[in-house]
Amino acid sequence: MYARPLARLSDRTAAAAAEVLALAIPVECVCCGAEDSALCGACARQVRLLTLRPFRAEAQAPALIDTDGSVLLPVVAAGAYRAELAQCLLSFKSHGQARLAGELARGLARALHSAAGPAEGLVLVPVPTSGAAFRKRGFSPVHLLLRRLVRGDEIPGFTVVAALRKTARPAPGRGTPELPPQTVMNGLRRAGGQKGLGRGARSRRVRGTMRARAAPWSPAVLGRTCIIVDDVLTTGATVAEAARALRAAGAFVGGAVVLAATRPPATADGDASGPAVAGATGVK
Repeated sequence: MYARPLARLSDRTAAAAAEVLALAIPVECVCCGAEDSALCGACARQVRLLTLRPFRAEAQAPALIDTDGSVLLPVVAAGAYRAELAQCLLSFKSHGQARLAGELARGLARALHSAAGPAEGLVLVPVPTSGAAFRKRGFSPVHLLLRRLVRGDEIPGFTVVAALRKTARPAPGRGTPELPPQTVMNGLRRAGGQKGLGRGARSRRVRGTMRARAAPWSPAVLGRTCIIVDDVLTTGATVAEAARALRAAGAFVGGAVVLAATRPPATADGDASGPAVAGATGVK
């Protein structure tokens, strides 16, 4: 783990290198199109504002709410998936520029501290990316952001453990029903992702697709309180599957933290400058 001054020096060096590179290869702000920076100062401030007040987001994720309305797993989101935050996150996942990673990592850190409250000794478990996505991007966005926070000593008291791995989806007839043909025709098999899928389709898509890694990773979560970390919360199906896999490995899942929630709380207008949803001060 690096000391904070060294991490800051590294970030400044990377930023300076990006400015020099921009002279030779023009770049544009991923949000507004301003020249000479992947994220201009004004848009960077907007991203900070949009992640300034983390909020509880599970109420809008149907896979995380029981039929009686009780919460199955609490989730704290750094911000709502909209405007500059959405564009920055999309561009980061596509290209992984250092400036974008820095702003997103700081927002994630605020959400992590908000979720944990005074609790200590928590284990952060990033949701694993698929093999296809990793080959396409060359990195796992959530793992990269967490490594950046650890390197900068911005999340002391947390332990990051890559305890989960993706597994092949179980064949139909072995506990996972086959997806309806129309779902497949809507692009599930073509894209291999979940964008545009409803709650039921997402749940079927991810059910049984995660498993705790073998030793030496599994002992790190056995009997420990874990917080699942992901980038975007939609229906909650992915987070629910990660929680199932961790519990099967003997971990206690206290909740989850995401960078953005696609459905802001019904009681909030999505303005990050407004008050956070009650209960965001800790994972209960």
